[in-house]
Amino acid sequence: MAEDQATAAMETSKVEEKQPETKEAEAPGVTTTKRIMLAIDESDSSFYALQWVIDHFSTLLMTTEGAEAEGGLLTVVHVQPTFHHFAPFPAGPGATAVYPPSLMIESVKKTQQETSAALVLRALQMCRAKQIRSETLVFEGEAKEIICQAVEQMHVDLLVVGSRGLGKIRRAFIGSVSDYCAHHANCPILIVKPPKEITS
Repeated sequence: MAEDQATAAMETSKVEEKQPETKEAEAPGVTTTKRIMLAIDESDSSFYALQWVIDHFSTLLMTTEGAEAEGGLLTVVHVQPTFHHFAPFPAGPGATAVYPPSLMIESVKKTQQETSAALVLRALQMCRAKQIRSETLVFEGEAKEIICQAVEQMHVDLLVVGSRGLGKIRRAFIGSVSDYCAHHANCPILIVKPPKEITS
């Protein structure tokens, strides 16, 4: 009886030894994040988010041969608001809109373009200082909608936005780009919350 139990135990151990070791195989086609999009505006919180991405994703985005082979790229996007050529302010009985002179329109557009150029240049300088592989894009329109459209069209792997720390009342009236993108962007989104001294 004892011999039978010992024989059975030996056979069981032999069977267990013959079973191959199971290793978790990497799924084909699954790679690390390749394209990160960061939306910026003139706020300090958006540039804090840019610095955060540079600090935490530098190994992926470095302009080295290995990183370029992997295709890591940071796309910095700025969306300037559309300038409306009319102001719906009543100027008298029956008046519905006031149209500004063409010189004023051109002046506003030029200022917007200069502001956008300065923002993307500042972002590029921050990226180049740390050898981050990057590109910049400037769009015009409603920021939250344009960002989500760009994410889908460019097949972005991760969207990063800064949090401006709007209060509940301001967020209810003017909305929050980060809140909108969190619900509508067709990719994972990372919202970088800046320190209190930046939002205050």
